[in-house]
Amino acid sequence: MITLTILSLSWQHLLIVALILLILFGGKKIPEMMKGLGSGIKEFKDAVKEEDKKPSDNQNSGTSANNS
Repeated sequence: MITLTILSLSWQHLLIVALILLILFGGKKIPEMMKGLGSGIKEFKDAVKEEDKKPSDNQNSGTSANNS
């Protein structure tokens, strides 16, 4: 019986995908896209860290607002 494995790519598959991306977007556009992707990930991580800090502040202010 054959099992289906999701994303089981060998190095040949990754090489073909990389070549297709290089042909579609060109050598100059790919580094720009990766830079944008990296900055987006950094902003996302910063936002998650900021949200982790906020709930403790909101819980304290929420309880005092309910008492008033």
